[in-house]
Amino acid sequence: MKYFDYKKNRLVFDEQKATPDFWDNLWKDNDLKKYIESHRNDWFVSRTTKKFITPNQDNKILEGGCGKGQYVYSLDTAGYSAYGIDFASKTVAEVNRLFPSLKVSFGNIEKLEFPDKFFSGYWSLGVIEHFYDGYDKIAQEIKRVLRPGGYLFLTFPCLSRLRKLKARLKKYPAFNDNNFNIENFYQFALDPELVQKDFEKLGFELIKKQPLDGIKGLKDEVSFLKHPLQKMYDSKLFPIKIICFSISKLISPFCNHSILLIFKKND
Repeated sequence: MKYFDYKKNRLVFDEQKATPDFWDNLWKDNDLKKYIESHRNDWFVSRTTKKFITPNQDNKILEGGCGKGQYVYSLDTAGYSAYGIDFASKTVAEVNRLFPSLKVSFGNIEKLEFPDKFFSGYWSLGVIEHFYDGYDKIAQEIKRVLRPGGYLFLTFPCLSRLRKLKARLKKYPAFNDNNFNIENFYQFALDPELVQKDFEKLGFELIKKQPLDGIKGLKDEVSFLKHPLQKMYDSKLFPIKIICFSISKLISPFCNHSILLIFKKND
């Protein structure tokens, strides 16, 4: 169930609370090693990072909320000194067992155990939206551990043009904080402009903005398209994946599910 918070301009997802146990259960994988290794030549995270940060061991990259660690692995094999932090302890332990040399550890992204200005880059892939009280502490820690001139790569579910249109047309029930059970809170879909302003106040400059995942954004918001698009979205067939990628890129400016914001920390 989704509600629209008209006071703070965001969608509120009433599903299941995103606890460490929730993620551990979600991320159970019968062949985790194969899954992680399949991301060696990841086309998104590593390729995007290379456009801004030179791959070498002097450039340390942190993924805050790294989950299964597949992108830490990808960045590591790309030549960076890659680190990952997550609070899902069982998942972290399994990654450590399978890849003991990979720098993935249990930790709290609101209170990182790294020195000031330690990293050249920070990836946050679908993390900040899961914090009901907001992402201020996360943002402050990102600012602290990034070097001057370092890059933040930030993705989160967002208010697309389609979602904003539905909100104006009152297609979502109105959110009432007083009647909402926080135990059912899963995530927000945030306003990219407000997120941008929050990080600019901390001394970050927006370098790039890229809408992502148009098919998911469309299927989740237009009920009669959900079933056929879901079949395409879940397909493992390479030709269907190519078609999905092409369609998604075409429609993402209007109905993207999420967005990538790339910031540079000012000197």
